[in-house]
Amino acid sequence: MAELQPGKVIRMGQVLAFLLISLAYLWLPASSKRAPKLPPCPQSCSCTRDTAFCIDSKAVPRNLPPEVISLTMVNAAFTEIKAAAFAHIPLLQFLLLNSNKFTLIGDNAFTGLSHLQYLSLANNNLQTLPRDIFIPLDILSDLDLRGNAFICDCKIKWLVEWMERTNATVPAIFCSSPIRYQGQKIWDLALKDFSCITTDFVVHQVLPFQSVSAEPFVYSSDLYIALAQPSASICTILKWDYVERKLRDFDHITAHSAVYCKPIVAQSQLYVVVAQLFGGSYIYRWDTNVDKFIKIQDMDSRKIRKPNDIEAFQIDGDWYFVIADSSKAGSTSLYRWNQNGFYSHQALHPWHRDIDVEYVENEGKPRLIISSSSQAPVIYQWSRTQKQFLQQGEVAEVMDVQMVKHFKFKKDNYLCLSRYIGDSKVVKWEGQRFTELQTLPSRGSMVMQPFLVSQRQYMALGSDFSFTHVYLWDEEKQKFVKFQELSVQAPRAFHYVPLEDMDLLLSPSFKSSTLVYRHVVVDLSL
Repeated sequence: MAELQPGKVIRMGQVLAFLLISLAYLWLPASSKRAPKLPPCPQSCSCTRDTAFCIDSKAVPRNLPPEVISLTMVNAAFTEIKAAAFAHIPLLQFLLLNSNKFTLIGDNAFTGLSHLQYLSLANNNLQTLPRDIFIPLDILSDLDLRGNAFICDCKIKWLVEWMERTNATVPAIFCSSPIRYQGQKIWDLALKDFSCITTDFVVHQVLPFQSVSAEPFVYSSDLYIALAQPSASICTILKWDYVERKLRDFDHITAHSAVYCKPIVAQSQLYVVVAQLFGGSYIYRWDTNVDKFIKIQDMDSRKIRKPNDIEAFQIDGDWYFVIADSSKAGSTSLYRWNQNGFYSHQALHPWHRDIDVEYVENEGKPRLIISSSSQAPVIYQWSRTQKQFLQQGEVAEVMDVQMVKHFKFKKDNYLCLSRYIGDSKVVKWEGQRFTELQTLPSRGSMVMQPFLVSQRQYMALGSDFSFTHVYLWDEEKQKFVKFQELSVQAPRAFHYVPLEDMDLLLSPSFKSSTLVYRHVVVDLSL
């Protein structure tokens, strides 16, 4: 037998090794013989290592290659893109979401996409976008929002501002509504055209008792409220807590059937005129030596038989108050302060069953307007020579007026006349007389109070049978327009109270809890 050469031995060993390896491979499990794994890809998508194209997806795909830099979604089977929807693919540079049916994009939907350069939301059903949704996209260079029916209201104002300062290319997009902006390019809208600041009255505090009057006053730099509570037979004095930002009990004055508790701060002394339906009316003074109210004066019960309203004011440095008396035999009476107390100064409008009195000063001329159930409101003007009020005229052709309140807007003077039966009215002073400007349905109204908050002229119209309506003055239309409803049962007054950090509206109720509302400013573009 021939001797084998060394080279042949090596080659035969290689062949034998190959055969052994092949044989071993044949015996390996099938799973060990698969090709290398491809990147993960959801069933609705086609993927490469760095791209994904998805059709009819029911949600934003989760199982994508982490290296994906481009994602396209077409005909998606969902309508909302939720917050952080793409945060699991942070390397995205291109995101094409056009030609879907998206109606809502959640806040922070694109958070975490610091590499995104191209975003297409074209041809969807979007009407608005969350505020500052594109702010986190630092290097965004192209944004396509065409083919959406955007509503150009306050919710889109931020987009106009963003488009003015962004470096990204944004093809023109158009307003679908409102009608005045329909078809207009969004980037052509002027920021001044957006009226996005509105206001609201929200309940700030509930005082768990009924009351018929509420009078704010400042004494020794602190804010107080005096409330008449006939059912509890007291005048309640509340003090504002600047830390808790609420009203707290301070003191009470016994007052059987109290209808009005009028605080007057004269010469650094605090007085409260307590008007009662029965048992006479009195004046109290706060005694700092004993820290309580003491009675200092009885009022003439022959004149003040059935008091209904009190108004206090100063004329040429002297303090006065007037009480409207609603009895048949009584008389509305004017009292004047001297160094020892308040004393009767003048009888006004006797035997007319007066129910309200309003002090008005216009062009330096003090006037009183007295309402009664027997005739139209009567106007008195102060005579500086006689130091008395003289009858001047009346607010003609308006009967059954429960309350008269005045307001001044810019240079014009107006009266609000609340009526329990029939329509309440707004009248305007025309130099010689008042002319009717507006009528408002007001069945059961006992109060119609105008008040000014931060250049906004409001008016609260209460009713015993329905909600209180707050109106806002429309300067262009020269009338009040409905603004808000307040759930106050049988209100008897409204008083505006300005504070350093908030504005309050007191709403005493004859049938339910007394409410304290807070005036808040709302930016609808936020």
